[in-house]
Amino acid sequence: MSHSDHTLIHYLPHDSDAETALMAFMEYTQARQLTLYPAQEEALLEVFDDRHIILNTPTGSGKSLIAKAVHFWSLCRNKRSYYTAPIKALVSEKFFDLCHEFGPDNVGMMTGDASINSDAPILCCTAEILAQKSLREGKESPIDDIVIDEFHYYADKERGVAWQIPLLTLPQCRFLLMSATLGEADVFKDHLSELNAIECSIVQSHDRPVPLDFEYRETPMHETLEDILSSGKYPIYIVHFTQRAAAEQAQRITSINILSKEAKKTILQAMAKMRFDSPYGKDLKRYLQHGIGVHHAGLLPKYRLLVEQLAQQGLLKVICGTDTLGVGVNVPIRSVILTSLCKFDGQQTKLLSARDFHQICGRAGRKGFDVQGSVIAQAPEHVIENKQIEKKLAANPQKRKKTVFRKAPTRAYVHWDKAVFERLTQAQPEALESQFRVSHSMLLQVLSRPDAQGCAAMKKLIKDCHDTPQRKAHHSKQAWSMFRALLEAEVVQLVPKDNGLAGKQVRLNEALQYDFSLNQSLSLYVLHAIEQLDREYPEYALQLLSVIESILENPRTLLLKQRDKLRQEAMKAMKAEGMDYDERIEELEKIDYSKPEAEFIYTSFNEFAAHHPWLEGENIRPKGIVRDMYEEGHSFNSYVKEYGLQRSEGVLLRYLSDAYKACLQNIPEANKDEAFVELNEWLGTIVRSTDSSLLDAWEALVCPDQATQTKPSSQSPSEPDDITQDTRRFTVLLRNATWRLLRALAQKNYAWISSEGIANGREWSAEQLSECLSPYWQDYDCIETHMAARAPRWCVITMQEQHWQVRQTLHDPDENFDWALTLQVDLKASRERAEPVLLLKNLGASN
Repeated sequence: MSHSDHTLIHYLPHDSDAETALMAFMEYTQARQLTLYPAQEEALLEVFDDRHIILNTPTGSGKSLIAKAVHFWSLCRNKRSYYTAPIKALVSEKFFDLCHEFGPDNVGMMTGDASINSDAPILCCTAEILAQKSLREGKESPIDDIVIDEFHYYADKERGVAWQIPLLTLPQCRFLLMSATLGEADVFKDHLSELNAIECSIVQSHDRPVPLDFEYRETPMHETLEDILSSGKYPIYIVHFTQRAAAEQAQRITSINILSKEAKKTILQAMAKMRFDSPYGKDLKRYLQHGIGVHHAGLLPKYRLLVEQLAQQGLLKVICGTDTLGVGVNVPIRSVILTSLCKFDGQQTKLLSARDFHQICGRAGRKGFDVQGSVIAQAPEHVIENKQIEKKLAANPQKRKKTVFRKAPTRAYVHWDKAVFERLTQAQPEALESQFRVSHSMLLQVLSRPDAQGCAAMKKLIKDCHDTPQRKAHHSKQAWSMFRALLEAEVVQLVPKDNGLAGKQVRLNEALQYDFSLNQSLSLYVLHAIEQLDREYPEYALQLLSVIESILENPRTLLLKQRDKLRQEAMKAMKAEGMDYDERIEELEKIDYSKPEAEFIYTSFNEFAAHHPWLEGENIRPKGIVRDMYEEGHSFNSYVKEYGLQRSEGVLLRYLSDAYKACLQNIPEANKDEAFVELNEWLGTIVRSTDSSLLDAWEALVCPDQATQTKPSSQSPSEPDDITQDTRRFTVLLRNATWRLLRALAQKNYAWISSEGIANGREWSAEQLSECLSPYWQDYDCIETHMAARAPRWCVITMQEQHWQVRQTLHDPDENFDWALTLQVDLKASRERAEPVLLLKNLGASN
């Protein structure tokens, strides 16, 4: 049997008993030459004995093997199993791993952004997806076995409720809860025992397969790094607690000679098929060529995946990233360098908890490669700098009086030292605390149950939650308040019982679309606001978009960039007017990021909040990121460049994705006009066109022949995909690019148009463009750029075999429509650049 045949699907004995299945699984481990640890042997026996299992063992101790055993035993009995994790990257990684072991037909995935083979007997999903399903279906859900990875997220303040819900609502299931930093586990054993009659076993071990050594350093980072590299203790993960710090560190250490010339060539070959086509791509490519990876949530998913793949191939010696890599993404690390022992938790800066510390340190040490892993904590920067100053003063003590030592930071800092580090190395993880809370989404999911027993189920859910009696009373009061609000908004209805008996039952309003969802805490406000909008108003679609954006979480990085740009533009204007400096500064403080429809949103929300006391301090958040992109005709890349978001491309993509889903799910179909449908199609196209790495990988896995055949034979792997093949998507992008050109004409920004290289056998200079439009400006005082001017009927695209043509009519204020611009689409250049490339052919009065 070849190595490729040593996968679990080849050992699967269908309809077998537990003993036969266990023997088959052990044959698999022997074929893979796996030596089991005592905790693994104990856990495997519990798996095939059909018990709940709480697996609390260190990172690298083989918890994934036990999870595979759960899926294996479930398949043996023709049952269905789920794997859940807190982050999409980990879900994606496990998905592909399980596809390899069980075959792609047997494994599916759901992350909220993508749904692949969702009816498969093994399904990988984020914890929130499982929570929604268990709320909606309860004991009727077709799930038998559940693996919950990184279970310590149960205590996460924002998301922990999703880890608790399955334990309350799925009595038909057997659970495997896994974490390296679980803390006290008996309480969860009791919870599972109360859920059903299945016995629960706790399997614990503190023995690491690769032990760790700990060191506290007071040397500058480049010295620390060079020492570790010279001793061969790489790959190294340098941990930061902000994305900016990680990116800046990568830039700084490019001065260190990390790779040999041969190794650099190997990395270049490994990256040959990758498109670094976003603004930050060039920087990342340069770091990777030096053997330095960057890994954080601000990167596009395809870049994070590339860094993980290069690390797994042993091609990267250093990775600069955030502490999120502490969650089990498969990146092999030998040494971890902590740049800080304090972090901002969203409210204040605190020292690391024991759990966070051990979770991060646990990544050090590669099983099968290292006999020991290393954890190095850097002293605070000001301490290190002062040590360097002391060294210099030792040679010149007479300079001490004039020497200024660096002081500790006054913001975002809590002091740590060697004693703090040593305490954390010995501390045990804190006990996990329940984070249960009631939300509209929870209520709506439970009330949507097909058995019409949602009210009773909601009462039971609150009664069974892991909170104190006082907190349960609070949850009940809040749930009733929310329920009345849903009734008033006609999201749910009271209707006669189906069985003809007296009384009424709760049902979701049938007028709402199938996938309607109140998945934001303020989603119900959207329905309230929509009722007050005038559908005949020309900017109705933009108003809808602004309402949707107001309920999304604020992406602070993006909004600060937007605010800074507005302030820079205002400063230039005030300088040109000759305004006094102090007055300028005073005026600048009044400028914030864009908040379109703010007056309407604040007023309507205050009216809404007055009748909904359950909001408890929730507030609306008007902003205009998607609206800004749409109105200005930006592509993803042009928006990143406009606001300097190179280090936050992943943040922007996630925000656009969240806005797209919110538009689809929170606005009833009856309230969407043609312009809004067009706008949402544009938004979806932007999201899909920016990064489709996940779906590309799936296609290559399931249908490798077809995935290859979708590309022209003349196209090398390193060239971009042909974006012109998807006619509908490319048409949306063309209209957007044409609109951006039209807005530039309306603003008389001829210099920008000329700099974009729009040509037709000759360059169109700013002067030539001005001259062409001079007759227009004599007749009209503006080019309209409202929603009506953007309607598809004014942008006619003619598709021919060799070239496409775009004719955009200018919307003049008198509505004569007697001017147009004609563009030719350079299909070849569009394919090469993976974005529309337009050539200006004519600009003038229509014939």
